[in-house]
Amino acid sequence: MTITLPDLPFSKDALSPAISATTLDFHHGKHHQTYVANLNKLLEGTDLAGKTLENIIEKTAGSPDRAGIFNNAAQVWNHTFYWHSMKPGGGGSPSGAAAQKIQSDFGGYDAFAKQFKDAALTQFGSGWAWLVLGEGKLAVMKTSNADTPIAHGLKPLLTVDVWEHAYYLDYQNRRGDYVDAFIQKLINWDFVNTNLG
Repeated sequence: MTITLPDLPFSKDALSPAISATTLDFHHGKHHQTYVANLNKLLEGTDLAGKTLENIIEKTAGSPDRAGIFNNAAQVWNHTFYWHSMKPGGGGSPSGAAAQKIQSDFGGYDAFAKQFKDAALTQFGSGWAWLVLGEGKLAVMKTSNADTPIAHGLKPLLTVDVWEHAYYLDYQNRRGDYVDAFIQKLINWDFVNTNLG
């Protein structure tokens, strides 16, 4: 089974002005595509060829000999998850199960948004901020480079990409403005609710 680049779940201009079509051209069409191509090359002739991304990540996490495979597989997975974490006209307060769980585990949406933004801003260098579920409780975490919650036995519900290629064309060095736009205008709470279910 060859790993393929998934289509975006929205048109390239659908998230504008929060994220431009130009950024998505590069981010999805070049960066994400490169991880896919690199991973397929690295998998050729190995015992991992034909496995799912999740299997590949699970079997290579923490293995120095297979760091290249892990990094590319996790980046393919993380990016696919990130695209679904956003939608046109998203953001703002959640509804449904996510709203109830955020209220009970964080004390409200504002407290969640602050923790999530802090995680995104304090991730030094490249990485990700996540809303995850572990042992029945929601938590915010950050991971560096290609690391992913599924390598740590946690269930991801939402992510924001804070590698510079995710925002630099639109925001230059203003990571905070990008994260604000993500929280206020892009979060796909329907996706979060589906992951919670």
